[in-house]
Amino acid sequence: MTGLSRVTGLVRDIAFAQVLGSGLLADAFFVAFRIPNFFRRIFAEGAFSVAFVPVYSEYEAHGGEARAKAFLDLMCGRLCLILLAVTALGVLGAPVLVMVLAPGFQSEPEKFQSTIDALRFTFPYLFFISLVAMAGGILNTRDRFSVPALTPVLLNVCLIGAIYLLVPRYENAAVALGFGVLIAGVVQFGFQLPFLRLERRMPMPRIRLRNSEDQSGIEGVRKVYRLMLPAIFGVSVAQLNLLINTILASFLVTGSVSWLYYSDRLMEFPLGIFGIALATVILPTLSTQHANGSLAEFSRTLEWALRLACLISMPASVALAVLAEPLMIVLFQYGEFSPRDAEMAGRSLVAFAIGLLALVWVKVLAPGFFARQDTKTPVKAGVIAVVVNIVFSLLLIRPLGHVGLAYALSIAAFVNAGLLYWWLSSGGPYKPERGWAKYFLRIALAAAVMGLVLWFFAGDSKSWLDAGVLRRVGLLAQWVLLGGAIYFSSLYAMGIRFHQFLRRPVNE
Repeated sequence: MTGLSRVTGLVRDIAFAQVLGSGLLADAFFVAFRIPNFFRRIFAEGAFSVAFVPVYSEYEAHGGEARAKAFLDLMCGRLCLILLAVTALGVLGAPVLVMVLAPGFQSEPEKFQSTIDALRFTFPYLFFISLVAMAGGILNTRDRFSVPALTPVLLNVCLIGAIYLLVPRYENAAVALGFGVLIAGVVQFGFQLPFLRLERRMPMPRIRLRNSEDQSGIEGVRKVYRLMLPAIFGVSVAQLNLLINTILASFLVTGSVSWLYYSDRLMEFPLGIFGIALATVILPTLSTQHANGSLAEFSRTLEWALRLACLISMPASVALAVLAEPLMIVLFQYGEFSPRDAEMAGRSLVAFAIGLLALVWVKVLAPGFFARQDTKTPVKAGVIAVVVNIVFSLLLIRPLGHVGLAYALSIAAFVNAGLLYWWLSSGGPYKPERGWAKYFLRIALAAAVMGLVLWFFAGDSKSWLDAGVLRRVGLLAQWVLLGGAIYFSSLYAMGIRFHQFLRRPVNE
């Protein structure tokens, strides 16, 4: 299901490139879309989820149905109040938000105003998607992963519909797409409600306490809030870094925001299809194992996830870097998206791809802390990572432009992942098993062999530009399949078998 979400998201971005390209309205919409997405990822799908799931898991395991229901009702009621206030402030304060988060747009009045107008439609999306995140947390805790994984597909479908149905009817394409984002939020929320009813876990929003079960429930709500405060920063490092890069990119030439958007989206394809999906699956598992005191199982679950992350992320990183510009040409170089756009977005994709493995590891390592209700430790790593990103962004933006911002994010990701791994394995619950160096070397060697073959034989950008659409698609499919075959054949020759990852790894 997560794969379907990412595929439809890619189709959506292809449509964006065809209709919007990298012009003024493209930059305006991407900023207007990124702002609520930033809050969504740090609050709804970030801090709230990592705080809510472990607490709710405790109620399901030990609290009884009545207390679990009281917790859900009160949590939903308090959450709705907060969301209504935040949404109202976001809509009314749209000009201020744009001035703060895209200050470079003020020099272009049309771009600045278009961003404000679009933001007033996109920001209410936060209200609905936060409730979607709560519903998804409930369903995931009850081992119903398919519905939350399918829900993001609806966002992509709605935006694709908006591109072809609303944009031609609106004078301002950014505003039309903003309205599509709002519609998507309503549709996503409505989609999950029947499944909550089937699980008999439909929250009935309440604020006031009525009985002893409510007293227990409100204690859980307060615990979620306490865990959320540090988690807001701990889970949002990558998003904070992207937002910082957007702020700095707003001062660069028109198109810089869009180039970073398209390259980030391609980098997020494997990150989302695998990294986020893996994190979503292991958080409830780790939470339950911690609650039951199963420390050995806790460590083995993390070991399995980290090894699987390496297995998939490293070849994806190499392939994205080697095929960066061909990917941009094949997927986006149509309509308003020019060959220069493909070249510039390809350069930043190379820089993003370098940090993919680290970004996936952060997604896997962070649940190791959140499952134990430790939201403070990831904050320490996050603070350092954000500082590193800011320093390197300022150092690299002048000589490298938007590409320097992408390199800075990758460097910060490695710092973040390294710190989380060190703190989790040094006296923590995670005990790395033997054979890591040998395992990592095998994967790195297999990925290098694949990358060299693609680099030598995939052709230069001119050959891809000269090819027709069908020829481009065929060539890309050919090299992706061949690259995958080379990688897994190399791993097989070195003794690694895929079936080893269908179960948690054992000591070698």
